[in-house]
Amino acid sequence: MENLKITTYQGYLFWENIDKNLQNITLRLGGIREKTDLIILPEMFNTGFTMDAERLGEPMGGKTMQWMKATAEKYNCTITGSLIIKENNKYYNRLIWMRADGTYEHYDKRHLFAMGKEHLTYTAGTKKLVVELKGWKICPMICYDLRFPVWLRNVKEQYDMLIIVANWPEKRALHWRTLIPARAVENQSYVIGLNRVGHDGNEVYHSGDSTCISPNGDVVYYKRDEEDVYTFTINPDELTRVRRAMPFLRDADEFVIKD
Repeated sequence: MENLKITTYQGYLFWENIDKNLQNITLRLGGIREKTDLIILPEMFNTGFTMDAERLGEPMGGKTMQWMKATAEKYNCTITGSLIIKENNKYYNRLIWMRADGTYEHYDKRHLFAMGKEHLTYTAGTKKLVVELKGWKICPMICYDLRFPVWLRNVKEQYDMLIIVANWPEKRALHWRTLIPARAVENQSYVIGLNRVGHDGNEVYHSGDSTCISPNGDVVYYKRDEEDVYTFTINPDELTRVRRAMPFLRDADEFVIKD
């Protein structure tokens, strides 16, 4: 494992306006002044958290994925975030893991936010995604998944870093700020929670509170309320030290999740 340089975009999202969001993110990322390995964008970064999937859903390989491919190539890095995908007459809140060479993998949000009627529009995923970057095993998840520790459980050191991309409202920010450190400590991994800021089309305010927490529970990065493009580095030494000093994962329960 090598040091990993990560750029987070805690951004304002223009409601249901794909072109304007892609233009704005392109502009904001233009402020990156150092080589990065990974750019992380919020949940539904090109539309905001909307249920209008029929109008805004794109096919695999559509406009937004083409933008992700071009951006990953431009910065010679991986870029990730979720968007609305239409596939086989179904809609998915799908995270794309786009590499610089144009290859990609995806994860479909498993836990759909029933309070927001997400489950009435989107189809839930059934499989985790674990990808590798510079020797790091990384597990990306989406927003509401954060509340379900069994799904996120780091079984047999399956991953070294957990990513949560989100549209998490400010009125439940205390839960966000509590659960992310809990996931880091219990899974002995880095956890990055990347949220949006500002009001959405339903006048729901998002305070950001994007953060990176170390396996020991220390704050590596935190930002509230403002748009922010920030690049920071994590190194594997802290991860190795914590797992060796406190090998709690060895005593974890074995279990199988049944659909």
